[in-house]
Amino acid sequence: MQLNDLVKHLNVEQIDKLLFRGVTPDNWRKRVYGGQVLAQAINAALRTVDSERMVHSLHAYFLRPGNPAIPIIYDVDPIRDGKSFTTRRVRGIQNGKAIFNSSMSFQVKENGLEHQNEMPDIEGPENLISDAEYIAKMSEQYPEHVTPAMRAEQPIEIRRLHHIDPIHPQKQPAVTGLWMRAKDPLGDDPIIHQTMLAYLSDYFLMGTALLPHGVSILNPKVQAASLDHALYFHDHLRADEWLYYHMQSPVSSGGRGLNIGTIYTQDGRLVASSMQEGLIRLHNS
Repeated sequence: MQLNDLVKHLNVEQIDKLLFRGVTPDNWRKRVYGGQVLAQAINAALRTVDSERMVHSLHAYFLRPGNPAIPIIYDVDPIRDGKSFTTRRVRGIQNGKAIFNSSMSFQVKENGLEHQNEMPDIEGPENLISDAEYIAKMSEQYPEHVTPAMRAEQPIEIRRLHHIDPIHPQKQPAVTGLWMRAKDPLGDDPIIHQTMLAYLSDYFLMGTALLPHGVSILNPKVQAASLDHALYFHDHLRADEWLYYHMQSPVSSGGRGLNIGTIYTQDGRLVASSMQEGLIRLHNS
């Protein structure tokens, strides 16, 4: 899939003042990717808000698996338009049932006190291999596990600090990181960049909770699904420039794993943070 095709899918179709329709691009997933729903919901809400207001926080729940074969209707509820902040509720609906529910807050740009955690001291993206290169190596080592769809060209470039063997994973600390960016320029519309970051924010975040257990999401005994997702935007960003996504999982219990992410620009600005709890069940058979 080319980047312009992905952008076209994330820019939802407006079918009424507060109703939007999103479709899923062809891919190998059996369910709609959570990052797509996040991105389309933000895109729908942004289209109902004054252009000088950008989303600063999103809180979402994934209620049912999304069917990639049918459109998702996004119903935007304009519950508040204040002097500084705007609030929207967005539901994603398929077959008359909600598959997704979210609240978002938008703010006019303001100056204020500033501080941030420093970016971890990690290797830059220049000398790391991409996911595409790693999948090509995997297809030689595990040809029965790598499908043509997994080898297809992707619009997003991912370069991990450490690649994890999904067939024979080893136990390791619940901390990981990757560099990510859109492969081609996205233009200067901030809506596109916030939409794209929402799409990227779900990438591998839930898998962080599996790292200490030496379990891969490809394991047929694993049942995994995103339950909720929070995303905070701290500063302006470009999703077509390198962003470093630092992820850690402080705890897993009760069949759930908690994951926390921070997103930095290449020059060390902390531009966004995420938090997600995922369902992680390990069946005996």
